[in-house]
Amino acid sequence: MQTQHSKTQYSSAWIMLLALLTSLGPLSIDMYLPALPQMAHDFGVSTQMIANTLPAYFLGLAIGQLIYGPVSDRIGRKLPLYFGLCLYTAASLLCLMVQDEWSLIAARVLQALGGCVGVVIARAAIRDRLDMHASAQAFSSMMIVMGIAPIIAPAVGSLILEFFSWHAVFAALSMMGVVCLFCVHFFFQESLPASKRLKLSFHQVVLLYITIFKDASFRWPMMIGCFSGGLLFCYISSSAAVLMDSYGLTQQQFAYAFGTNAFGIMLFSTFNKHLIAKTAVMQRLKMGAYIQLLGVCILLAGGLMAHAPLAMVMAGMFLTVSGIGFTGPNAMALAMSQQGARAGTASAVMGSMQFACGLLGGLVLNFMLWSPLLNMAWVMLIFMAIVLLAIYQTKMTVNMAAK
Repeated sequence: MQTQHSKTQYSSAWIMLLALLTSLGPLSIDMYLPALPQMAHDFGVSTQMIANTLPAYFLGLAIGQLIYGPVSDRIGRKLPLYFGLCLYTAASLLCLMVQDEWSLIAARVLQALGGCVGVVIARAAIRDRLDMHASAQAFSSMMIVMGIAPIIAPAVGSLILEFFSWHAVFAALSMMGVVCLFCVHFFFQESLPASKRLKLSFHQVVLLYITIFKDASFRWPMMIGCFSGGLLFCYISSSAAVLMDSYGLTQQQFAYAFGTNAFGIMLFSTFNKHLIAKTAVMQRLKMGAYIQLLGVCILLAGGLMAHAPLAMVMAGMFLTVSGIGFTGPNAMALAMSQQGARAGTASAVMGSMQFACGLLGGLVLNFMLWSPLLNMAWVMLIFMAIVLLAIYQTKMTVNMAAK
């Protein structure tokens, strides 16, 4: 009876801790966004050039997760957290000491290599303890809690900028790393017992990655989560150029606009959580995809106009970003449902591919020659087409498994 209980129940405190670890990503990405124009001025480059520190961070996230996943399956969840958080804290301090944009890009890669440990371990820990339906609820709860991070991060960043230079933002992130280390040491309990750990060599890790990719029950939901999340990263990479450069929003106004869209993720995650008992996972996936598609179409229409109303652009951004509250947790729950002891490696694959999509979107945006809004909308539309294809393939896989 106790085993079954552990597979269906979780505490709010446990979710709060996992959300804190996962929030390092949103905080590291979003807190310094209001400072991009100031940083560009200090380094004597364009805002878009400094915005390349975002895909640099995505690169570190993509690589780091592929390392932490199998390592955590082999040695447990807690030790990798210690290493990653120490690296994150040191790299955050390095970011505030750099003298040029290329050094900042390199430091951001290191920062991401450390910070990504939280999201890998959080996903794996949920799979260690919960079944698929409880996991979907837990992921929704975690998204609601961690949704606070992107809401407050730009506002905190802009508040810091009122009194200090952009260097203080990275000092604050370093302090956040210390806080996470403290919480892990005193409150995080190992979720993968020694008896269930995988004894993997490098060759076996490669084979395990190949096996996971071949698993259709993982591959297609993973693609849904990656490319629907890729829309968020396209938005993050372009939001400063669209809202501050094109529409003239101040740092504080940008923070409010960004926080509104982040609140949308929390709102839709709450709706998703309440619908779990009434609707199937595939229904909620489709719902989120259609919401995101509507938002992308609005942004594309705005990008094709000479100067779209700001309200129209904000509405499109809100729907595109908020829809992740449906697609994200349900795609994650489906992808992780059959992974068992290899949950850490599977979590790493999904996270790595998600941020690889963010890296891809950020790089493509650099080579597109239209306005920032239209560039963003076209990349989002391509990603959305892949999401819809993956949903169709996921439905086919689920139906075949049911037979």
